[in-house]
Amino acid sequence: MKSIGGEKKAAAISPEKAAEPVEKIDFSKVKIEPLFEEMVDFDTFSKSDFRAVKIKDCIAVPKSKKLLQFTLDDGTDADRTILSGIHAYYEPEELIGKTAIAIVNLPPRKMMGINSCGMLISAVHEEEGEEKLHLLLVDDHIPAGAKLY
Repeated sequence: MKSIGGEKKAAAISPEKAAEPVEKIDFSKVKIEPLFEEMVDFDTFSKSDFRAVKIKDCIAVPKSKKLLQFTLDDGTDADRTILSGIHAYYEPEELIGKTAIAIVNLPPRKMMGINSCGMLISAVHEEEGEEKLHLLLVDDHIPAGAKLY
């Protein structure tokens, strides 16, 4: 609820959104990887630069069944290119305009002759023997370049 002039008002939900059925997930059939036992000290963790990135463009990499090439706005004046092997889970056009999370201070890595400058963050689990992947997408109100802590 938002407080406006002392009054509390509920956020409006469009009738179309309200009518959409919510997919029920049976988490008893989901298998996740165990947590790492090795601890990472705070100084090591704080060297990782996680940022909100806006997906400006996304295309399938020619001659690759898995790779998508993302053109991202990371809040700087230059576009950032990141390649991600998630084509089995997403079609490029459904991701354009979304806001994702990336680690942006990894050294560039060449894949299929293209430099990938970072890594998009996804959640992975196994369900009924099949790997599932969900790109971590966040609220589109978060500006490109916003740092995650």
